[in-house]
Amino acid sequence: MQYYNQEIKADAGKPRLSLIPSEIIWAIATIREYGCRKYGEQGVLRWKDVEKERYRDAAYRHWLRYLENPSGVDPESGLPHLWHLACNIAFLCELEKENWKDLNYK
Repeated sequence: MQYYNQEIKADAGKPRLSLIPSEIIWAIATIREYGCRKYGEQGVLRWKDVEKERYRDAAYRHWLRYLENPSGVDPESGLPHLWHLACNIAFLCELEKENWKDLNYK
């Protein structure tokens, strides 16, 4: 890991978000936009009101479909199962973040 001059910009110890492949961000955004079209304005924030178990079940369904056919798409949305899986996992990461609050990743 390269260490940069901290006198100019103090960012040592902060996550290097540039390490994240941008494709997953685009994929999740596409699924979120689909969900907002499907559920309207309530889809923007109401996803937080859904029980975690339902996201676990959805993630598992999309994971199994992806394993069966890595290029498969969800019949309802027409979008890849892998993208739906990524979105469900993102929701779970957000809903479960209290479990990792001591990890100091921010």
